[in-house]
Amino acid sequence: MLRIYNTLTDRKEPFEPLRPGRVGMYACGVTVYDHSHVGHARGAVVFDVVRRYLAYKGFDVTYVRNFTDVDDKIIARAREDGTSWRAVAERFIAEYRRDMQALGVRPADLEPRATEHIGDIVAMIRRLMERGAAYVAGGDVLFSVERFPDYGKLSKRRLDELRAGVRVAVDPNKRNPLDFVLWKASKPGEPAWESPWGPGRPGWHIECSAMNKALLGETVDIHGGGKDLIFPHHENEIAQSEAANQKPFVRYWMHNGFVNIDREKMSKSLGNFFTIKEVLAKYPAEAVRLFLLSTHYRSPIDFSQENLEQAERGRRRVYHLLWEAGRLAGGAPAPGDGAGPGTADEAGRAVADLLPGFEEAMDDDFNTARALAHLFEAVRAVNRRLRDRGAEASPGTAALLRSFTASTAVIGGVLGLFTEDPAVVLQGGGAGEPGDVPRIRELVEERSRARARKDWGRADAIREELARMGVRLKDRPDGTTDWERDR
Repeated sequence: MLRIYNTLTDRKEPFEPLRPGRVGMYACGVTVYDHSHVGHARGAVVFDVVRRYLAYKGFDVTYVRNFTDVDDKIIARAREDGTSWRAVAERFIAEYRRDMQALGVRPADLEPRATEHIGDIVAMIRRLMERGAAYVAGGDVLFSVERFPDYGKLSKRRLDELRAGVRVAVDPNKRNPLDFVLWKASKPGEPAWESPWGPGRPGWHIECSAMNKALLGETVDIHGGGKDLIFPHHENEIAQSEAANQKPFVRYWMHNGFVNIDREKMSKSLGNFFTIKEVLAKYPAEAVRLFLLSTHYRSPIDFSQENLEQAERGRRRVYHLLWEAGRLAGGAPAPGDGAGPGTADEAGRAVADLLPGFEEAMDDDFNTARALAHLFEAVRAVNRRLRDRGAEASPGTAALLRSFTASTAVIGGVLGLFTEDPAVVLQGGGAGEPGDVPRIRELVEERSRARARKDWGRADAIREELARMGVRLKDRPDGTTDWERDR
């Protein structure tokens, strides 16, 4: 059974959607005033995989990811560029979609913009006013946190502790320093919409609550975002939604960890970020996805050239075995079919366990790191079998390779990985053997034989020849050898 770690309860819980077989899922999108960075990419990839796995499990998923298309930062960028706020929003929505397409992130089922839901936002604020949870002050409409006794339940903070921690200058119009804006009175030259409280625009927090209700209903199955959104954004969403609707807002809260550089969160405010475009100019999109999925989504992940290159090397190892499988075994059976004679050996067991191990890992709070570990262990086991003399020609090996290919296709379909032509990935380009891979394999095998007979001179000479071809050898403790190209 699928279990999800719920930030609200601080524990893993069996996943049971409100409506059996159907899932409403919302992930906070970006504020479109600039290019998106790798921190944004992590959240997008994580919830793309969550959505894919839920569909794999048979759920009918409606996935919503919004755009904040009116905001102080967008207005400031428009002034800086000498253009309109709408032009800035349109430009960076288009750029974000190009980035997501490049990363293999599928479009959400619904991608609403805040400005498309002004009517829903005004209606929710009116409901909050009627219930006494909101008030007008200084031309703005504010939410009164004291009218929501459960305020702080997501972030596990008490109201008195939060109030004591306020260090910024307090707006004199607020009844409580923690009260937040629902409707912001417009200033000259700023975008504005009519409302019962005068011309203005929505506050940041209210837009997500209103869009959730309009598109998914008053109670949502899964709501996701980065850990930086827990407080105050998601805390405020809970307060205003539950105060307005008098129902639980979200059943499962999911939050992904930060992408760090030098142990600090990657962010535009700190200036320590790399845009998605910058990273994709240097590394294949699948390598970036593999890097982002190589750590459990709730844990922080360290962004570095070394870690991205390690992900690319791992990706190529999988593709090399897929190419070998195509060369030696031809077409693939249905995933999970028997691996043929020899399933009792290490490689047979690893391949037979690929899909069950993948599902077990993903059922445990979408543990992509463990799922990938299963895959790479199978790759190592099959490669060891292929290096045994005569193993390539055995019928059992051909069946095992076909099963490996089929199971990897299923896993790759959920993770958004290993969907390319192995020959192209291995830099050959044609339908046959990719470039110099046959010669590399021949030399690697010859070197293995030389090492076995302790002909160290010949083994060293082959290593030098391979180095001139841009190939790096990796000798393992068990005596087997793997290789990769230098980037």
